[in-house]
Amino acid sequence: MALKTRVPVREQDPKIRATNFEEVSYGYNAEEAMEESKRCLNCKKPRCVEGCPVSIDIPGFIKEVQEGDFEKAAKVIAVSSSLPAVCGRVCPQESQCEGKCVVGIKGEPVSIGKLERFVADWSRENDIDLTGDIEKNGIKVAVIGSGPAGLACAGDLAKMGYDVTIFEAFHESGGVLTYGIPEFRLPKTKVVNYEINSIKKLGVKIENNVVVGRTLTINEMFEDENFKAVFVASGAGLPSFMGIPGENANGVLSANEFLTRVNLMKAYLDEYDTPVRVGKRVAVVGGGNVAMDAARTALRMGADTHIVYRRSEEELPARVEEVHHAKEEGIIFNLLTNPKEILVDENGNVSGMTCIKMELGEADDSGRRRPVEIPGSEFTIDVDMVIMSLGTRPNPLIASTTPGLEVNKKKCIVANDEGLTSLEGIYAGGDTVTGAATVISAMGAGRSAASAIDEYLKNKYL
Repeated sequence: MALKTRVPVREQDPKIRATNFEEVSYGYNAEEAMEESKRCLNCKKPRCVEGCPVSIDIPGFIKEVQEGDFEKAAKVIAVSSSLPAVCGRVCPQESQCEGKCVVGIKGEPVSIGKLERFVADWSRENDIDLTGDIEKNGIKVAVIGSGPAGLACAGDLAKMGYDVTIFEAFHESGGVLTYGIPEFRLPKTKVVNYEINSIKKLGVKIENNVVVGRTLTINEMFEDENFKAVFVASGAGLPSFMGIPGENANGVLSANEFLTRVNLMKAYLDEYDTPVRVGKRVAVVGGGNVAMDAARTALRMGADTHIVYRRSEEELPARVEEVHHAKEEGIIFNLLTNPKEILVDENGNVSGMTCIKMELGEADDSGRRRPVEIPGSEFTIDVDMVIMSLGTRPNPLIASTTPGLEVNKKKCIVANDEGLTSLEGIYAGGDTVTGAATVISAMGAGRSAASAIDEYLKNKYL
């Protein structure tokens, strides 16, 4: 009989971690992982696998953890996932694999994510080689972007024998894993860089500082570089703003810019000279995971930080775990609140933010109740910095330099379920197709595209 409650995960004390960028969760040790794994029922028809966008054999790897064979568990995961240590940390398991777990019907679901993290960390710490033997076919495939979709696609194609090159605009690889998610949630050196290097060991090449559409175009990849297929995984890095008065003031910036300066450019470290402005009183507008990341980062940089969100806590799109951690650390939540104007002083700097109280009305197209302003409820929040975290959309550069590549009204590339775009040999997936979404959904798109690219190239060239 499975226990109804999970084996608890050890974490840094909230008061201490609010002052540093070290990882919040310590994860399971071997004893804790084996104890938690015993809660799995090893279902004959595992619903958890249905909930996993990359279809990991979850009962299969957990069974190996139960038996203490962590290397075999790592090999089971490696069949389906190129980034297990990343996914074990940042995937929204509660709405995916764990949300489908049968054990969760009468108790807490199995901690699938924490078990995946343990196996991946154990594999790294014990230097387990998961590459295997690969027979190369010499056919060149280009991948644009080294975020989760690009890495997943490149890893699968390399295992199939293709000669894969990733073109990355930034000087460091990893996409949103590197520039977007803070160190305290996703360590860069021991986790992100390690898993990228594991993909390189498969034979994948990464060329940094290449802006596709400027440095070279997709057409040039085909005509001059002899690539036979291209997968576009350039993400969605163009931020959205509200369009309210005062938004151009000094001290208003996007969560993307703020997090990029802190994470990619290491502004949180004293030995780096990256300029980053952090006010004494910061408001982060938005309620998703990126908003939580920005707020918790600003807090660690010394600010009193507010989350300003127009709906209620029940509608917060951020993971429950991230909201819980933010509250523990002292983030103030101004819910059912919407900004109306950013106040500006005589020097052009943020001096406050006028907000209005909201109430929930009828459901909108998303299924969530629509927030409605309460007349006469305006009030001012005393802040000197505002971070907008309202979602992102793709940069139009690639589409604008690739004639015939269809995009929708949001400038996302149009692609079918397998990633095929309007042009032969060009596939796309992840945030550049869907808009901002999760790491694991981007990986799922990358894997689907890899399978489709393999079928296309085999039919045409092999």
